[in-house]
Amino acid sequence: MKYGARWGCNSGSAGESRQAGGVRVRYVGIDYGLVRAGLAVSDQGGRLAFPLATLSLHDFPNRKALLACLALHIAEVGARAVVMGLPLLADGRESVTTRQVRNVTERIKRRVDLPVYYMPELLSSDEALRDLRQAGASPAKARAVVDQQAAVRILASFLALPEARRRPA
Repeated sequence: MKYGARWGCNSGSAGESRQAGGVRVRYVGIDYGLVRAGLAVSDQGGRLAFPLATLSLHDFPNRKALLACLALHIAEVGARAVVMGLPLLADGRESVTTRQVRNVTERIKRRVDLPVYYMPELLSSDEALRDLRQAGASPAKARAVVDQQAAVRILASFLALPEARRRPA
C-alpha cells in the first residue's frame, strides 16, 4: 500500500483528475500550519467555499509526502487555482510561520501547474474554532475539522475580493 492510500490520498497519479461528484471546482484553499493543513474548495462559480480535508504532518513519513498528497488533492478535484492562507502578525509584519508558508507555497507551485494566490490571514484558526463551538461542535469534533474551517474562511475571504485585489504568490 502506498502511503497516499493510507493517509487520504488516492494511490493514482496526480495527473488523474477525478473530480468531486463530477463537478469541477474553481479554487482550492489551504490553511497550512506546522502540524496540519486544512483544505477547502469553492464551487465552480467561485462564489462559495466548502471544507474538503485535513492532512496531518504526523501521518506522513516526511513533509515531501505531505506536499505530494496536497498536490494530489488539488489535481483530483480539478482545481483551476490554489489559494494559500498567508499568516501575518497583528501589525501586518511577517513571522517565521509566514516564511514557512511562503516556502511551502513555492514547493506546491513546482508540483501543480496552476495559478497560486496568497490570502493574508490573521487568526483564521482561532476564528474557525470559535465558529465551530458556537455551532455546537463538541471539542473533539471541533479539533478534527478546525483546519478545514480555517481554510474555508481563507477561501471565502479570497472569493469576496475583487479580482484586481487578488495577490499572486
